[in-house]
Amino acid sequence: MTNIRAVSKLAGVSVATVSRALRKPEMVSKNTREKVLSAAKTAGYKPNMMARNFRSKKSYSVMVLVPDISNPFFSMVIRGVQTAAKNKGYSVLLGNTMGDVDAENELAHMLHTNQTDGIIQLSARNPLAPEDRGDTAAPIVNCCECLGDGSMPTVSLDNVGASKAMTEHLLTLGHKKIAVITGPYDSPLTTARLSGYSAAVEAANLTVDYALVKEGDYSPASGATATKQLLAQSVHPTAILCFNDEMAIGAMQSIRQAGHKVPADISVTGFDDLPLSAYTHPPLTTIAQPTEEFGASAMAILFDLMDGQEPAERNRIVPYKLIVRDSTGPAKK
Repeated sequence: MTNIRAVSKLAGVSVATVSRALRKPEMVSKNTREKVLSAAKTAGYKPNMMARNFRSKKSYSVMVLVPDISNPFFSMVIRGVQTAAKNKGYSVLLGNTMGDVDAENELAHMLHTNQTDGIIQLSARNPLAPEDRGDTAAPIVNCCECLGDGSMPTVSLDNVGASKAMTEHLLTLGHKKIAVITGPYDSPLTTARLSGYSAAVEAANLTVDYALVKEGDYSPASGATATKQLLAQSVHPTAILCFNDEMAIGAMQSIRQAGHKVPADISVTGFDDLPLSAYTHPPLTTIAQPTEEFGASAMAILFDLMDGQEPAERNRIVPYKLIVRDSTGPAKK
């Protein structure tokens, strides 16, 4: 096997620099790192990663616990995680838990068997089983849907503010009968976004009509079903605020199937700004979340924890943006 000295000669740098570029790439310049990687590829050099990990007692990998890998929102968050991890020589393991607590506990136990160095949890739960929670300094970051109890560092959105801003947008268009399709009622995201919606409605001197609040599960099918329920009621909404884009897409389908038009009869809004939302018919008004920033921020905090340092920002809140498109319009007279 080609040794590290051959790589050093080809790259025109010292053996120590080659070692740093391969083991701790953040410690060298981008130009040097690229020269070393190119030389290693040319020389056919492949470092003994097992030996490195054994010496350092690190796996040089992090685990992301994902409640649903098929959800495109999570896919974009993971992209941010992978980019940040790769820049520091770490690989990313994915645990598709499907929201199952036992699956989370089993995967999170890998922290205690040195199979992963840190965890990013994308659900609002402590992923460690009760018997594994003795180490309160375990390197775990809660991202996106967060507990908010101070038990672990978090990266989240101002969900109250974002939902309030969207509701205010509908109110300015003259909508007074604004329905809501939430996520699961036991989700902190649902609680926060309902709080923002209620605050905006009450600030407009209106009363929240809970008959217009329906529970969804973030799937298009649940958005479609909830909308059918709303349209079956004696009082129809003039706008439907959905807590994610996929439910909004389902809602628009049910509205069309019932013979109504979006937004002429009923306005529809989403949340997430998935790439698809700009190409729906009509294009969807939504809340943009900086998905890759979620992942990169979570990794930055996790690196601090894995280095035994207190993060500079323990609870990071990323910004949102209201994106107005053609799925919202003035309330029907």
